[in-house]
Amino acid sequence: MTAMVKAEGVHKSYGAAHILKGIDLEVAPREVFCLIGPSGSGKSTFLRCINHLEKINGGKLYVDGDLVGYRQKGDKLYELKDSEVAAQRRDIGMVFQRFNLFPHMTAIENVMEAPVMVKGESKAVARERAIRLLDRVGLGDKGNNYPSMLSGGQQQRVAIARALAMEPKLMLFDEPTSALDPELVGDVLDVMRDLAESGMTMIVVTHEMGFAREVGDNLVFMDGGVVVESGHPREVLGNPQHDRTKAFLSKVL
Repeated sequence: MTAMVKAEGVHKSYGAAHILKGIDLEVAPREVFCLIGPSGSGKSTFLRCINHLEKINGGKLYVDGDLVGYRQKGDKLYELKDSEVAAQRRDIGMVFQRFNLFPHMTAIENVMEAPVMVKGESKAVARERAIRLLDRVGLGDKGNNYPSMLSGGQQQRVAIARALAMEPKLMLFDEPTSALDPELVGDVLDVMRDLAESGMTMIVVTHEMGFAREVGDNLVFMDGGVVVESGHPREVLGNPQHDRTKAFLSKVL
């Protein structure tokens, strides 16, 4: 079975700062893969490399068997054109810490936008799906509301619906609850649980250890740009083997 995501020796630097130092990992189809670690450990950078929002400086990244951002000929890699990268990105949904909704559009218009503009879908088809997706994330009655009329948690659920509107085969979540008030976190995690149960492949950078323990199939602890420890979430969280993992978890659990 082809891995949904495969990283081989992935490196990323910004000038002299070496952020990712040879990441090797695999994410299977339908898997919920959680990334934890301190700020600055490279988790979010790695996530952004998967859909080529950041270009890697070494190694290879594959999504569903296709090399991300490059074409290989012999031993050489050639960068894809912007249009080719955009086509790859269509299959990868991403949900950010900050919801990044268009403020001048209603919830339903936000969810419709990409399928109409990127895929050339008819507005009628896109609207029908948008209504269905907003219903799925518990916001069926908020379709005509603008982002400013919604709570942070509601905006994040619209952002999830918007990512799903492109019918991706992979969803990336970059700390999707970190900007929310604590009482709003549960609603967003419930939507993510529902997605996991439906078989969506998900990579989740998170500080929500309860979610990782309950919903995750695999968990990686990153620090200093490397994978320090990995395994089943209950094993890693309940019985960490590495001193660095133990020190981190003692502060967050």
